[in-house]
Amino acid sequence: MNGYRLLEGVNPTSSLSLGEHIEVHGPLNLPGKRGNQAWADAMLHELEISGLTGRGGGRFPTATKVAYVASQRRKGRMVVNLMEGEPASQKDSVLAAFAPHLILDGAQVLAALIGADRIVICIADDNDRIAQLMERAIADRRGLDERPMEIERPHGRYVASEETALAHFFDEGASLPRFRPSRPSPVIAKGRVLLVDNAETCANVGLIARHGGQWWSSGDATHSPESTLVTISGAVDAPGVFEVALGTSLGDIVALARPRGGIAGILLGGYGGTWVSPSALDSPYSPSGMAAHGGNLGAGIVVVLGADVCPIAETARIARWMANESAGQCGPCLFGLPRMAGQIEALATGRHSANADRSLLDLTDILEGRGACAHPDGVIRMVRSALHVFADDVATHQHQKTCGRVGAKTYLTLPPQEELF
Repeated sequence: MNGYRLLEGVNPTSSLSLGEHIEVHGPLNLPGKRGNQAWADAMLHELEISGLTGRGGGRFPTATKVAYVASQRRKGRMVVNLMEGEPASQKDSVLAAFAPHLILDGAQVLAALIGADRIVICIADDNDRIAQLMERAIADRRGLDERPMEIERPHGRYVASEETALAHFFDEGASLPRFRPSRPSPVIAKGRVLLVDNAETCANVGLIARHGGQWWSSGDATHSPESTLVTISGAVDAPGVFEVALGTSLGDIVALARPRGGIAGILLGGYGGTWVSPSALDSPYSPSGMAAHGGNLGAGIVVVLGADVCPIAETARIARWMANESAGQCGPCLFGLPRMAGQIEALATGRHSANADRSLLDLTDILEGRGACAHPDGVIRMVRSALHVFADDVATHQHQKTCGRVGAKTYLTLPPQEELF
């Protein structure tokens, strides 16, 4: 079986042109700008059959999300989220660099389903290369009977990719998350209800529109079942983006990047994700397979932690970076996250008080669910998983003050910052 679906036919040195894209995937059936209800009903049914969930981290059923937005009385607008705010993720940028038309195909399908007047592709202001490649792809499609597409460049911050932050950017030019009292609830900007979907999600919709939901979920003689993009980094010799069949063992996926030395743990889903122990390597990389180990797939990020570094120090680095990346709009972000980061740093460096792990857990209980957005909860999830997976290391730090590996070189991909240790 061919393991490639999203990256099928790509040239490792250049983007697929529109002509090359159609040669690989075939033409796309779209209803045109005026829409077609019979087409929309059939397409939504195929999305339901597929079981596609969002690839930006939330893993919410795409068909349900589309149907909800389409049911709103306001006019719709389609937003492609190509912000990729997670520092350890490169999958959306790779997809945009080599198969941009598959993303745009899916965006056109989704726009037609909600009756959107146009499509906005959001790319961080520090990602000029991808913006240029997507501009070229949009120019390639001029003359087609499609909804107009344009690119917006919000500031490249972790929280800027959250869908209400994008709505805030459209309205006021500031990428700050808004409080949502309940979900589902519509995301509104400029008087229009937004359908915000990740670039990989859109690309999968482009495949489903051609081949149907059953093909997408089960595969055929030449294609594997449902695939997903994974960015692997950390203690590996060949970091990068890999397309894998969902359900492949985590160990086989990690092996693609050639891990070096012993593995102390794996961070799944991103810096707001979860640590899992090496026991998870034998389990299928799937929502249920990773949930059995307390993990989640999140944004398709796998960070391999080598046994030669201190996992408490690495967790502290993430916590401090996440605290600095908050929107600073509410108490949990302004005061709670810096305090949490400080407590983990103290534990890592031997400056902690007695029962440091209990104090950290108490703090996570106080902060959980109190943020205006989900940013604090992501940090809480990551910290709690570290205290569980690295319990032996925590005990060593509590009783011996330090493990002797605190100053080791970090495996984490973080923007330039002052070294903590």
